[in-house]
Amino acid sequence: MLYQPPAFREERPEVLRGLIRSARLATLVSNGPDGVPDVTHLPLLLVEEDGAEEGLIIGHFARGNPHWRRLADAGRAVAVFLGVEAYVSPNWYASKAEHHKVVPTSNYEAVHAEGPVEIVEDAERLHDFVSRLTAAREAAQPRPWSVTDAPAPFVAGQLRGIVGFSLRVERLVGKRKLSQNRVPADRDGAVAGLEASGDGRDREAAAAMAAAARGE
Repeated sequence: MLYQPPAFREERPEVLRGLIRSARLATLVSNGPDGVPDVTHLPLLLVEEDGAEEGLIIGHFARGNPHWRRLADAGRAVAVFLGVEAYVSPNWYASKAEHHKVVPTSNYEAVHAEGPVEIVEDAERLHDFVSRLTAAREAAQPRPWSVTDAPAPFVAGQLRGIVGFSLRVERLVGKRKLSQNRVPADRDGAVAGLEASGDGRDREAAAAMAAAARGE
């Protein structure tokens, strides 16, 4: 279960779906038979489907990954998507100069999608899954590559090496920890500190913090 203090709770469906779609890599977690969760890191795609109020999340495993067989037994899973993340130094807070009662923290965005899972081995559906995933990932390329660009026999052979799955989303839980609990001067200082960083990820986090301050 994702810990959600009220200041950081995100419930707007459009924001949660936006974070899911912007995540480059997700983490799929399901109950394992030995009391330890099974975990796989992989790209996932949120698609709209009739009868699925929150949509479906589709992806695929390497056939050699035992997670898919254990997932079939578990029946349910949680897909975890991360947005921006950044370390926030207490040196950036205006209140440090006033009373020094400040500590470091990390800011981040996260969405958990939970629901029942279907294992997919049908070649036609697998072809559809990888085509959708590829189209989504290639969309930003100057000349997007398509699954149909590869020889059909080669693609068919590749499909035999994977197993697909779909997660029907029953519950979306979101958290955006972006210094909403700090006074404006501290928040502005943290944004400025991250913007001054040479790391593009820090600047992305700064933009997200500024947007959250505006209620976006």
